[in-house]
Amino acid sequence: MNAEIIAVGSELLLGQITNSNARFLSSHLAELGINVYYHTVVGDNAGRLEDVIQIAEERADLIIFTGGLGPTKDDLTKETIARHLGTTLEMNEEALESIVAFFERAGRVMTENNKKQALVLKGSEVLANHHGMAPGMLYKTEERAYILLPGPPKEMEPMFQFEAKPKLARLSNQADVILSHVLRFYGIGEAELEDRLQDLLDRQTNPTIAPLASDGEVMLRLTAKTNSEEQAWELINEAKTEILDRVGQYLYGYDNDSLASKTIELLKEQSKTISAAESLTAGLFQSELAAVAGASAVLTGGVIAYNEEMKIEQLGIAPELLKESGVVSEETAIAMAEAVRRKFDTDIAVGLTGAAGPDAHGDQPAGTVWIGIATADGTNAYRLQLSGMRNTNRLRAVKLALSYIIRTLTEGNARKI
Repeated sequence: MNAEIIAVGSELLLGQITNSNARFLSSHLAELGINVYYHTVVGDNAGRLEDVIQIAEERADLIIFTGGLGPTKDDLTKETIARHLGTTLEMNEEALESIVAFFERAGRVMTENNKKQALVLKGSEVLANHHGMAPGMLYKTEERAYILLPGPPKEMEPMFQFEAKPKLARLSNQADVILSHVLRFYGIGEAELEDRLQDLLDRQTNPTIAPLASDGEVMLRLTAKTNSEEQAWELINEAKTEILDRVGQYLYGYDNDSLASKTIELLKEQSKTISAAESLTAGLFQSELAAVAGASAVLTGGVIAYNEEMKIEQLGIAPELLKESGVVSEETAIAMAEAVRRKFDTDIAVGLTGAAGPDAHGDQPAGTVWIGIATADGTNAYRLQLSGMRNTNRLRAVKLALSYIIRTLTEGNARKI
């Protein structure tokens, strides 16, 4: 089965939003063994949408549309497809009830045009929207299948994962069970990871092994297709054992874990608290932790000491130390971590200082970062030399600090990356 993904929306062409839906769909279609050879983006124009549908029909037997299912006049995906396929739209009562309930829960008045979202292609299988209003659709002809999905990723992703994907598995004669398990790594690049696993990647069949990279992290998605969940886990665990024998030292979590959520999980398990003293990251480290539900159980507080004066006043760091060693130094990172640990009486503390860029800080080049991690057993410092843009360096510094904390909590002392 060959697929084409058509994203509908003038905002995509204007660069106002990124077409992240195509990336998500392509990765999941690959798990099903469905080839994606073309991504198309078209504006909110019926004539141009008709043109791209005709082109897609010449080269794909599965066409997936995202966007254009909303209540406004420029949401014209299903109307155009209905006209193209020679069918009509009909009101789906279950979808209409869901939309009415959505407005009632929100305490908002439902306008008449919102009923338009409950219209579906006559003869289609309706895909329920549990995270929004507009339902999706699966429409089949003798030659091909058409799937219509909403544009917002928070609606599209779960709809595809739980509504459309199982139907596609049956359409493409796949096994009854398709199970995916994600391994998350930090401190190793995508190229090095692939190099260490190249023979496994070359001979993969079932499960498949798909490397993915995002924001400095590397992931491996293992996907097994079998007739039972038990058998799928057996296949995945066999492959996982081989992988972790080679690169297990870089593993930090699985599936929906993040560096921040894993840090909080470990702190909770060990009944420990954490605080932070931040200079170049200016609160970004604490923000990453606070984005995880339940962070208040372990995150006590912190200090943003962005300039020398605040390092002296808020943390009590000796002016002589800053003068002799410099703000961007091992000594300052250690002093910051130890000072904030004392100030908030926590089990572990981090100090972050550096030159985010684009300019150097004194004799320290842009991208120089020092991370201090203080515990009851002592304090360690780690030097990084980053090469990205300013805010990329700040985010990487936070993620590296989280990875060092994870390793400190699991190994006693973090290994240098």
